[in-house]
Amino acid sequence: MSTTLIRGAQIAGGQATDLIVEDGVIVETGSGLSRAGARVVDADGLLALPGLVDLHTHLREPGYEASETILTGSRAAAAGGYTTVFAMPNTSPVADTAGVVEQELALGEAAGFVHVQPIGAVTVGQKGERLAELGAMASSRARVRVFSDDGFCVFDPLIMRRALEYVKAFDGVVAQHAQDPRLTEGAQMNEGTVSAELGLAGWPAVAEESIIARDVLLAEHVGSRLHVCHLSTAGSVDIIRWAKRRGVNVTAEVTPHHLLLSEELVRGYDARFKVNPPLRRDEDVQAVREGLADGTIDIVATDHAPHPAEAKSCEWQAAANGMVGLESALRVVQQAMVDTGLLGWDDVARVMSAAPARIGRLDDAGTPLTVGRPASLTLYDPAPTRSFSVADLRGRSVNSPYLGRELPGEVRWTLFRGRVTVAEGDVVDEVHA
Repeated sequence: MSTTLIRGAQIAGGQATDLIVEDGVIVETGSGLSRAGARVVDADGLLALPGLVDLHTHLREPGYEASETILTGSRAAAAGGYTTVFAMPNTSPVADTAGVVEQELALGEAAGFVHVQPIGAVTVGQKGERLAELGAMASSRARVRVFSDDGFCVFDPLIMRRALEYVKAFDGVVAQHAQDPRLTEGAQMNEGTVSAELGLAGWPAVAEESIIARDVLLAEHVGSRLHVCHLSTAGSVDIIRWAKRRGVNVTAEVTPHHLLLSEELVRGYDARFKVNPPLRRDEDVQAVREGLADGTIDIVATDHAPHPAEAKSCEWQAAANGMVGLESALRVVQQAMVDTGLLGWDDVARVMSAAPARIGRLDDAGTPLTVGRPASLTLYDPAPTRSFSVADLRGRSVNSPYLGRELPGEVRWTLFRGRVTVAEGDVVDEVHA
């Protein structure tokens, strides 16, 4: 593999540093470095962050390739500065067996843009009736450690308890989609004043909070790890904060869109803003920002959810839930958290790289940019501000809520295990070259 010399990058916002990459590993750091024959990357003015890790991505393959494939989703991830994505299991067939997760792993390896780490379903077919092949997926070549029925809540408390007990044996974690299905039947948006004014059925905050409260108590009882997906309400932040003070082994994620967007956007009936959990009140947006800033919320995860145009270009009630978010995540986090003074760039490296890798038990992802570590990193320019457009999207679907919105920053380079996947802002298609 060729040698790459990265010149003058600011690591976690610190001093300008040179890095030399050989055979996928950082072999030297310092100032004024040189290496004969090396590809030189001018990183003056750019931040060097560990390759981003997304614990919550929908890649749709197998089964829903009209929305996304592992290849197209991997390209989108690289464009956003990601080098690892965890693929949710709501595919067809569902990723509830060793065979399916190994297929996903192999497709990710063939694509070559990022490491695609499969997430296994908690229950067979995500139907919530009996446990899936958790042990077989854990011992497969995919080494699955995160299990979720995302899109569906593991609603039966006995099934949830048994899942927590089972994954404890191999240090796994259950990632819960916290949504009481009975309290959200027919729900179209956040329940509150705006839903009443628009005449849309409401998705109450308590439908999320009641499941989280139950599950942190179950996790405490079992002594197992629990992860809460896409937390979105002030009450949920309070419950996680209480559980952590109590010593419960719980982690939580927030999406970029819940850090920035509110239910007021639903007034235009633009289905790009329809998502599950729904966009919440301004007070909830502020609460999840504060929860991420003080460490109550552990990570930012995109919940990248691509859909074909026809699933969004229709009336609100018929539209699918979900937003694409891989390409925009770092820019949104800068706007919502860094530019507001709530997080520094070292914190961004923690919540978007190190912590999600740790939760997913991936030892070679999200690591510091030091000698001997894998050369998976992104070089990011926080200075420019420009309108986000379809041209910024690299996946198969374009259902972004940020189209036409001014966002700061730009991913300039992404390296995955030493291979350049994004160069000067453009995805490099021949990543194996």
